[in-house]
Amino acid sequence: MTCGGATAKITVMSSQGGADNVLRGRATVVDVARLAGVSGRTVSRVVAGGTKVSPQTRERVLAAVQTLRFRPNRLARDLRTGGVSTTVGFVVGELSNPFYSQVADGVESVLGELGLTMLLAATRDDPARELRTVEAVLEHRILALLLVPVGDDHAYLEFERSLGTPIVAVDRPAENVDLDIVVFDNEGGAAEAVTALLAAGHRRVAFDRTIYTHRERVAGYARAHRDAGLAVNPEWIRTDAPDADAAEVATRELLAMPVPPTAILAGNNAASRGVLRVSMTAPEPIGFVGFDDFDFAEMLGISVVAHDARRMGSEAARIALTPDDEPDRPTTKLVLPTRLVRRGSEAIRPTGSGRKKGR
Repeated sequence: MTCGGATAKITVMSSQGGADNVLRGRATVVDVARLAGVSGRTVSRVVAGGTKVSPQTRERVLAAVQTLRFRPNRLARDLRTGGVSTTVGFVVGELSNPFYSQVADGVESVLGELGLTMLLAATRDDPARELRTVEAVLEHRILALLLVPVGDDHAYLEFERSLGTPIVAVDRPAENVDLDIVVFDNEGGAAEAVTALLAAGHRRVAFDRTIYTHRERVAGYARAHRDAGLAVNPEWIRTDAPDADAAEVATRELLAMPVPPTAILAGNNAASRGVLRVSMTAPEPIGFVGFDDFDFAEMLGISVVAHDARRMGSEAARIALTPDDEPDRPTTKLVLPTRLVRRGSEAIRPTGSGRKKGR
């Protein structure tokens, strides 16, 4: 990305002691060249670290650079030479979701080691915004694209991929295009969580939330029931809770059923917040496991299916930046592990007072 320089008024003194130039805005190569008394080509050579410049000339140019607080336009330089920028684009869902900030931190840890920068953009988990957001990021001629897919058709990425831009789907697979992908073991994590709830004696376990990752988690939810010889009640699976507020509403509706669940598996950290708003004031204790760790979960004794979001980001960045010597190689699907962190909430049982009975 273009780096910003000084925006304040700068007065440059000439060798005669008078004001030679008054610059407003960012200093340019021409401004530096004029102050140093050299050509623009010489300035570019010095800034780029070239060696075919005398020590005296280099010193004058660097002094002018410092005086003017000049910063080179790296993107413009790369485009002039027919290259791409040294920026990796990362398109996420909600910037307010701490999960994405942790993934982005993992991406940055790899980029920083390589002297690369990250361009971060968000779709707000809105399929209608995804295409225009991705296209806006690609206009920066990025080195690679990391994308948390939200739409149901990503065939539009095929052309960019055919041009050689590495693209990695993060957390969810892309649809209708074959991309490298880094995901968690969502099914396995959900199965472990529900197995823990069933082992604690719960037989009515609900699930809140859905998108691809949560469809996988529902599969794990169903598998744990099958393994225990139990049927799944579809009324206890809620797929209409995309945020904490909706999850709160869904939880209240679940607990108001004639035969309510005694435990809930929340599909992500947002759903966990919605469930907590209800469970903290519910007339009967509710068994609870959240998918994704979150702030205060340990303090509140909330059991979670945890994972390493930073590792997801770093692994996605490494895959995107690994030279591809085999254009026809199979795409990579990296499945990262999850683990159940038991803090006691999975074992909470209702007391039986004030609740409706049911098998």
